[in-house]
Amino acid sequence: MRDLVIGTAGHVDHGKTTLIRALTGIDTDRLREEKERGISIELGFAYMNLPSGRRAGIVDVPGHERFVKHMLAGVGGIDLVLLVIAADEGVMPQTREHLDIIQLLGIEKGIVVLTKIDMVDEDWLGLVDEEVREYLSETVLKDAPVLHVSGATGQGLPELIKLIDDLAADLPQRNTTGPALLPIDRVFSVVGFGTVVTGTLASGTLHVGDLVDILPSGQNSRIRSLQVHKEKATEVEAGHRVAVNITGVEVEDVGRGEVMVTPGVFTPSRYVDVRLFLLKGTKRNLKNRARVRFHLGSAEIIARVLLLDRNELAPGEECYAQIVLDHYGVAAKGDRFVIRSYSPMRTIGGGLVINPNPVRHKRFRDDVISALETLEMGTPREQVEQLLGERAIQMSGAEIAELTGLEKDEVTNLCRQLVEDGTAVQIRVDEQVFFLSGSKYRDWKESVLATLREFHRAFPLREGYPREEMRSRTLPQVSPKVFSTMLSLLEAEETVVLQPQTIALPHATDVLPDKLYQVVNRVTADLKAAGIQPDSASDVLARAGADPDLTTEYLSYLTRHGTVHRVTPELYFHNEAIETTRQALEGYLRENREITIGEARDLLNSSRKYVLPLLEYFDQQRFTKRVGDKRKLTKK
Repeated sequence: MRDLVIGTAGHVDHGKTTLIRALTGIDTDRLREEKERGISIELGFAYMNLPSGRRAGIVDVPGHERFVKHMLAGVGGIDLVLLVIAADEGVMPQTREHLDIIQLLGIEKGIVVLTKIDMVDEDWLGLVDEEVREYLSETVLKDAPVLHVSGATGQGLPELIKLIDDLAADLPQRNTTGPALLPIDRVFSVVGFGTVVTGTLASGTLHVGDLVDILPSGQNSRIRSLQVHKEKATEVEAGHRVAVNITGVEVEDVGRGEVMVTPGVFTPSRYVDVRLFLLKGTKRNLKNRARVRFHLGSAEIIARVLLLDRNELAPGEECYAQIVLDHYGVAAKGDRFVIRSYSPMRTIGGGLVINPNPVRHKRFRDDVISALETLEMGTPREQVEQLLGERAIQMSGAEIAELTGLEKDEVTNLCRQLVEDGTAVQIRVDEQVFFLSGSKYRDWKESVLATLREFHRAFPLREGYPREEMRSRTLPQVSPKVFSTMLSLLEAEETVVLQPQTIALPHATDVLPDKLYQVVNRVTADLKAAGIQPDSASDVLARAGADPDLTTEYLSYLTRHGTVHRVTPELYFHNEAIETTRQALEGYLRENREITIGEARDLLNSSRKYVLPLLEYFDQQRFTKRVGDKRKLTKK
């Protein structure tokens, strides 16, 4: 048995607040101006216990046309609507607009309450009842029961309470296992506790102590305490009105329209892909790039409508569109939204969020429309596969779940299947698992290999292509850490060879062009013949006929392949000379324990010009160590 949230709707002064007070004993008009003017301006909140033991939270919304935006901020997330119509006035303009909003938000369960029946006679009441039923016949509440009630005398209240309880028994369960999402509709401060935010929890579960994010502002916080209908709770599931006391956020830094969410799941965006419906009663076509007021959850954001397959949308028609927001908002796939004209402010349409964080689309593209159709109506596997195919970078399971609206466990299973059949590739970075489209991975792999093939043709002496340059060239969107992980996949396939700073094709530098090969052989022979008294590297290369511009590359190549050893920037020794010297020093030091520069010069039959650099080289190699002006063997 779960609790429910009831919302009121209806024209100004039709008795919504009086009805709530009669049902609950709570006056939802909190503001002085509301009491003075006798109308609701802001959202009001109350609750009542039903005969079954359920508790119903009630959101009382303003009926005046000037405050419809406040009504929209509170009506999202309700389970049951009470459409309140005064018997002495019947259907009025805000009755119609509120009912349009109810339909656009997909609220299907409702009760029509004819109030103020104590103010009319039976004949008039019968006429109004007939008018209301006729008006409702083509709306989402066409089958809703119509009750006659007086908030002043209490007539009809027992029947209304019983009907609410009966309808509550058939309410579908909310998603309590997914990430938490709470659209914030009220913010205030409590002395001694700090900032409190309220709203109807749309999905997931909140616990005392949970870390949460406030989006789109990007603030981080922690839940200090929770209340449901003024009673403390340790956890609250989706479908409840909840007050959340949070830490580390000041009242002035958070407001209505933001959302409290599970960290790391939802991403603020300036673009939202939608299926858009224009109300039949709208007086004019909606033109491409029309400026509108976009209402989602408790947020109102000025936006433009980008029609993707036409230049105008006629009343009663629907199409795919991209909403371009003036500032960042937060949506989830499957969210319902409402749009109102910029000026004058009238509800003109609404629809369903298809992709809460898309890329910017070009219009009149068949592939864009096809992709949106798949994302809206395709199988879960088709949705995940398409989403991976659209993205050039890796995605986590949580990101895929957010954009497809699927459960995280289902996404994990689907991705595992896609990896098994090669449709996707899995990469692991710091204990986090990401997925990448298999075709995107193969395209990237071919791009890397083509780049390397061209590089090795142009620069056969070099070790390899700089890794960071390869990242910026082929996948600039990903982090160096993710890119390094992806390179490791290529290395595991034995497609590339990785060095700390470079990437190369296997054996790419084993065979050189004839001209370069001849130079390498001459340099090698020259240094081998010179023993421990070689000429400068530049002289050796010049005699070998090397291009002066390639001096560094020749020397790097010879050093990499173990042919020669760099002792100083201008002194390179053949590996045989290095080994002969090492053996001579080791033999002497094992017998005499230490050696001076002069003794080394005599031992090696060479000059200080070569002996000192060689001794410093062996110090660097930790073969010897310097103690004063002598060398000793390093203990191993």
